[in-house]
Amino acid sequence: MAALDGAQLLAALEPTAEENLNRHLAAAQEWMPHEYVPWSMGRDFADLGGDRWSPDQSQLSPIARTALEVNLLTEDNLPSYHRVIEGAFGRDSAWGVWVNRWTAEEGRHAFCIRDYLLVTRGVDPDELEQARMDTMQTGYDAGDKQLLNLCAYASFQELATRVSHRNTGRYTEEPIAEKLLTRVAKDENLHMIFYRNIIQAALELTPSQTMRAITDEVVTFQMPGAIIPGFGRKAIQMAMAGIYDLRIHHDDIVEPLLRQWGVWDLEGLDADGEQARDELAAAVASLDDEAARFVARREERAAKRAARQEA
Repeated sequence: MAALDGAQLLAALEPTAEENLNRHLAAAQEWMPHEYVPWSMGRDFADLGGDRWSPDQSQLSPIARTALEVNLLTEDNLPSYHRVIEGAFGRDSAWGVWVNRWTAEEGRHAFCIRDYLLVTRGVDPDELEQARMDTMQTGYDAGDKQLLNLCAYASFQELATRVSHRNTGRYTEEPIAEKLLTRVAKDENLHMIFYRNIIQAALELTPSQTMRAITDEVVTFQMPGAIIPGFGRKAIQMAMAGIYDLRIHHDDIVEPLLRQWGVWDLEGLDADGEQARDELAAAVASLDDEAARFVARREERAAKRAARQEA
């Protein structure tokens, strides 16, 4: 079967998009971001006669602050993400309705997390704003991702974001932050299901073309926050803390989605599709090996640190 172009895919998958839009609207629970922010903790900053921020004002550990900053700055880049998916999905039919609904829901995430951090003085507000400006001015560039690649990427990315928010909330050991991030993670999970189901339908429609898209996105996957200033260093800190690492990416993101899609048992692939599946298997195995090495290094480092503390 010849590969379908973007217009053909949009038309063929429109019933699936409409079905999943309706499923999403039925499942989504209304929530009010202002109800998750402890406003009574707020006070003026220096320019209004209050106090400048200092680290001792934060009830969060340095790693928790880093994780919250990364999660927030990732959410902040919503205008870039909207531009990308609107460009791929268009403004018509269920696709266009989904773009706007998704954007409206995602918008809540950034401003409620920021409100929490500013009210509780959880992070340095000057550094946070400078990083927001840098991140948004850089913007997110999806390159030349086609519709199937974009939906495959969004499936992995939405699930990864859900896990990152959930784990960050737990790591803060702060009940209000955990409640807020758990609520945000629920949104991300519903978003993931939409994209996941689009790919499921695409595998039935054009299996080899979709297999290639899945493989390419697993091989090249990067979180959209990779453009955040200092992201590499911050990502390592989060990985060392167990908030988001290669083992989590393999076990909780990649493998569950591949199982859900049934890629290993999929029939009807042509030669290109089979090659893509072989490449996918090799990529997943390599990711598993790399994750094992990372965990071993982290455990070795933790053991040495414990030994030093006991000496």
